[in-house]
Amino acid sequence: MTRVTTTWTAYETTAEALGALAAEGATGALSGERGIVYLNAGRVVHVESAFAPDLGALLTRSGAVPPDGWWEAVDRGGAQHRVGHRLVAGGTLAAGALEVCHLGALFDAAYFVLAHDTRAQRFRPGAVHWLGAVRSVPVDVVVRECGRRRALLDRIWPDPAIDTLPLTRVPGTGTAALPVRRGRTLTQVDGVRTAAQIASALACRTYHTLVELRRLAADGLVRAAAPEAPPLPPGPEPPGVVWDDPDTALLRRLRDALEAL
Repeated sequence: MTRVTTTWTAYETTAEALGALAAEGATGALSGERGIVYLNAGRVVHVESAFAPDLGALLTRSGAVPPDGWWEAVDRGGAQHRVGHRLVAGGTLAAGALEVCHLGALFDAAYFVLAHDTRAQRFRPGAVHWLGAVRSVPVDVVVRECGRRRALLDRIWPDPAIDTLPLTRVPGTGTAALPVRRGRTLTQVDGVRTAAQIASALACRTYHTLVELRRLAADGLVRAAAPEAPPLPPGPEPPGVVWDDPDTALLRRLRDALEAL
């Protein structure tokens, strides 16, 4: 039987509430203003945020998993909370690749939930995510990583509006003199899309897209779109998107470090 706890309500931020739930070894889903953190025995097993593409979007848009294979796993394993297991057991995705992809999606979503922290809103004891068990992470590791990411992004360009609002190009900008990744990111800025939508279109992890967008903002090439500003025509979808995230090695090191705990 799942023990109901209310101690988390005494804390002013979602991170603090997570710390209290972790100390109790709680299992369930803690909802914040910008997403939901799923816990199992006090450890983070999944995070969802509308500001970051979910694991399915990343896997299918990157070509790592065909859309039919993803939805078959969801249909067959969702009700039993075993979608991840179905992907691996069916040969659609290697276990190691799933773990690395899952860590990337988890930390991306956690950034939005925790980096600009607000008070937690609700805890559902016993709630389990449909993906199922892939990799659990200690709460303090997630909180620390989110703080590191926020500090880095603020050093690049200290305006968090870039992370969540629709973005527009500054008139007269082009991509010719930009590094490939940054230029590819700029082509997706159309006055309508947010960072999450740009990341999804590029099949990139949101954090790396945020890095490029803040660099573009620091260079005077991108800004948050004013609500009344008319959107520019959307840029073309990039052909042959390759999931070439250079920080995969970092995620592998994080996974190895977690295994050594």
